[in-house]
Amino acid sequence: MPTDSHASDGSSRSAPSSIEENYRVELFRKAIHLSSLSIPIIYFFVSRSTALTILVPLTAAFFIVDIARYYHPGIARWFYSTFGWLLRPHEQDEKTKRLNGATYMLLSATICVLIFPKLITITAFAILLISDTTAALVGRKFGSHPFLRKTREGSIAFFISSVAVVAVTPKFDYSFGEFLIGIVAGGVGTFIEALSIYVDDNLSIPIAISITMWVLYTAFYPALDVAKFALL
Repeated sequence: MPTDSHASDGSSRSAPSSIEENYRVELFRKAIHLSSLSIPIIYFFVSRSTALTILVPLTAAFFIVDIARYYHPGIARWFYSTFGWLLRPHEQDEKTKRLNGATYMLLSATICVLIFPKLITITAFAILLISDTTAALVGRKFGSHPFLRKTREGSIAFFISSVAVVAVTPKFDYSFGEFLIGIVAGGVGTFIEALSIYVDDNLSIPIAISITMWVLYTAFYPALDVAKFALL
């Protein structure tokens, strides 16, 4: 069965009014998602240490509240009355106690800034925010052909938009090979998003893209010393 990012067939479709309402909610979710582009944009202009100074306490706050809602009735009432309409079913499951997408996104940003070179993190996170949004909206609206656990239409939209992101994000020396590395990494991100494994894709997509890019840079640009950019 497809996950809730973009359905792969019409077998589980609700009444038209429900579909339209769900799509409106998804549009709002993705608008919030896109607002997080401020993370890679700000990171481009500040140092790694400054970025972590902002991200670590923010991530910790979101994480604590996200966990506390499962154990503290007062926090749960406030949380669900404020954000409940934005949450997907698996983000409200008392048994699995999974984090919501915003917490996973901040956790992902913190991990990527902490571990990976700046320009790789910026590209990976920009692909997550733009391509995941594009895939979800196109897949939900036009998706009809299954691809892994998502739709072919949504996955194509993810890949094409990832290529567009790679075209405009900063590079180390703007060689043609760098663009190819980004495109390959976008392809990896496409498959990770379509696989929809148990790990939230706000976490799995940017980490998989970052690892792919770093491995390819290390293999094909050994003299570039990409690792030194991790501390900038």
